[in-house]
Amino acid sequence: MTTSDPLHVVCPHCHTTNRIRADDLASAPDCGQCHRPLFEGEPLPLDEASFDKHITRSQIPVVVDFWAPWCGPCLQMAPFFHEAAQQLEPQARLAKLDTEAHQSIAARYGIRSIPTMIVFQGGREIARTSGARGASDIVRWVRQSLG
Repeated sequence: MTTSDPLHVVCPHCHTTNRIRADDLASAPDCGQCHRPLFEGEPLPLDEASFDKHITRSQIPVVVDFWAPWCGPCLQMAPFFHEAAQQLEPQARLAKLDTEAHQSIAARYGIRSIPTMIVFQGGREIARTSGARGASDIVRWVRQSLG
């Protein structure tokens, strides 16, 4: 794939799949459907309806933080995950899934402890880690996972 080849990127707002040239990712592309930014440097909250679409349709890696609102370490890591999103977009999309609200997805991926982060690429899990991490550790882990 060359930098001029189009990539599929799912909009974080309307969940429409957009075709964006790889070399245009860094120039703040907007969604062709809703005209809102495709990247805002913030983790994307996922639910049952949007999870599979983002994991399987986006051709950029998606890093999902599996968390719960009652989990102290999850809450401590949240600002660091946000900071990592600012550093990693548009090379990767960072997203969050509330395991309490979406238990079937957590069960599908065998989430037994939280926070757990999984890197998905092309619809497949390519890396997983559990435990709270700081922003620099998250960024380093994602970059190493992507090779």
